[in-house]
Amino acid sequence: MPFDPMKNGPRPITLAISALGGQGGGVLSGWIVKMAERCGYLAQYTSVPGVAQRTGATIYYLELFPHEEAKKAGRPPVLALMPMPGDVDIVIASELMEAGRAVSRGFVTADRTTLIASTHRDYAISEKAAMGDGTADAQTVLEAIRAHAKHLVAFDMKASAEAVGSVISSSLFGALAGAGALPFPREAYEDTLREGGRMLEANLAAFDAAYDLARKNVAGGAHGAEPSPSSPLPHQSQLQSASLALAEGKPAAVRDMLNRIPAELPPAVHDLAVEARAVALIIKILRMRGFIWTDWL
Repeated sequence: MPFDPMKNGPRPITLAISALGGQGGGVLSGWIVKMAERCGYLAQYTSVPGVAQRTGATIYYLELFPHEEAKKAGRPPVLALMPMPGDVDIVIASELMEAGRAVSRGFVTADRTTLIASTHRDYAISEKAAMGDGTADAQTVLEAIRAHAKHLVAFDMKASAEAVGSVISSSLFGALAGAGALPFPREAYEDTLREGGRMLEANLAAFDAAYDLARKNVAGGAHGAEPSPSSPLPHQSQLQSASLALAEGKPAAVRDMLNRIPAELPPAVHDLAVEARAVALIIKILRMRGFIWTDWL
């Protein structure tokens, strides 16, 4: 069973969400707050924004405290504004590397934390900007989160949502319900989605699919989960796009050039070679058409 936050006396349930720009982390946080309040909990929600669109992530932090316990104490609880290492009950990561960052920051601990993570990849700027294949080793990250989490629910939640026409926030919400990490029934989650109204059928379908997959993870462990790249590796996609872009006009010469690059050059410089050849071809075409008349290019 997941960690019981009330085992050693009243204390809040602590939950951190790491989401990229546009993934609905704020919406997910709002759903959890509404559900908790409906189920008799006091809820506090804060966020520390990062840079959107994959150069950073926003950390959303929630603390939930039973209203009845506050009434017994005769005063409201003091709730924290940000997560602290070793003191987070539930971590939700919208992408595999965000789960790895949560581990490295100490938010995921083997004595306490239920980690819910999507195994798909959205490549970081540093990975895309590398001269060669700069992608991080997803398998190493997956092994690390397995080792550090007390309970792990991990599968490709982005693909699960897109398969039914929804978005990843609905899958994360369903995985949270399926993990059983919060003391709320499934109906409370579904009622919260229905209250939202927008994309109701798609959101419920994504919720249901993620709930079932999470239950299987809880029952059988997440050791079969594998990282799921959401796009080709940078050097693969660039070679493919270059093939299409350069093939017009001189397909035989272009095919010969593209074949020579992987055959004669090390992988780390494949992208650079493709870019250099593309620039040279563009300059040649511009000169032939009279747009460039200097000799130094």
